[in-house]
Amino acid sequence: QVQLVESGGGLVQAGGSLRLSCAASGRTFRNYAMGWFRQAPGKDRELVATINWSGGSAYYADSVKGRFTISSDNAKNTELLEMNSLKPVDTAVYYCAAAVSQAGSGRYTRLDDYDYWGQGTQVTGSS
Repeated sequence: QVQLVESGGGLVQAGGSLRLSCAASGRTFRNYAMGWFRQAPGKDRELVATINWSGGSAYYADSVKGRFTISSDNAKNTELLEMNSLKPVDTAVYYCAAAVSQAGSGRYTRLDDYDYWGQGTQVTGSS
C-alpha cells in the first residue's frame, strides 16, 4: 500500500505563486507516471498535468499551460507542481496521483490511469 500526501496549498492573491508537493510513503512501487488533478466546487475532477518518468515528457491541460510546471524525482517518489500567475479559476482542491501500471496510450490523462491518490490540498486564488 502507498500513501500520497500533498502539501503547499493555501490562499494567494491573483497573479501569485504556490508550489505543491506530493510525497509517497509506504512500500515502494514501480512508478510509470505522476499527475495532478483538481476539483472545483460543483465540478468534476479534471487533469492539471502529468509527467511520464520513463519517457521524460509532460502533458498540461490547456487551462494551465504556460503557467504551471510539473516535475518529479523518481528516487524520492515525489512530484512538484509549481503554479505561477494564479487566477480565481484555479481555485480547487488539488490531488496528486501515481500510476503503477502502464497506460496503453502512453499518456496518463484519465482518472482510471492512476492507482493511488492523495487526500487533496486546497488552493485558492483570490481577486
